[in-house]
Amino acid sequence: MTERIRAAQPEDLSVMVELAEQARGKLQQYQPVFWRKADDSYEKHYAYLRDVLARESTIAFVYEQEEDGTDFVVAGFVIASIVKAPPVYAAGLTCHVDDFCVAHEANWLRIGRLLLDEVKQQAKERGANQIVVVCPHLDHAKRSMLQDAGLTIASEWYVTSL
Repeated sequence: MTERIRAAQPEDLSVMVELAEQARGKLQQYQPVFWRKADDSYEKHYAYLRDVLARESTIAFVYEQEEDGTDFVVAGFVIASIVKAPPVYAAGLTCHVDDFCVAHEANWLRIGRLLLDEVKQQAKERGANQIVVVCPHLDHAKRSMLQDAGLTIASEWYVTSL
């Protein structure tokens, strides 16, 4: 099987948003208050990611694998931004990863890790001193990959309706 990681392009948006929509269904089960899916989530996320991909501070990759010996299919993606840490912290530039999906949960350890490693390398080259990755509390496969990659929990958010 041939595989590759390449920079995400605007023409990848549809499949990236579709992968995010699949993940959003699980997120909603994990925490229905915070992660509840909007009726027009696809359209909103598409427009949002289109804007994010156009920013100079964005690092975005897709993982593709060859299917049927001819076509490449996107099986995961990651989007990160280089941001300044708040001035009360000495961290300097921070690589912030929020949108990060794989097509199948079982692929976090391999595909997710490859994408994470690619982002980390690019972030270092851009001067980042740390990486922060958003991970839902009950996404055990993603958590396991992040822990295996040496990341540790820095914070947890607690949510309820008002």
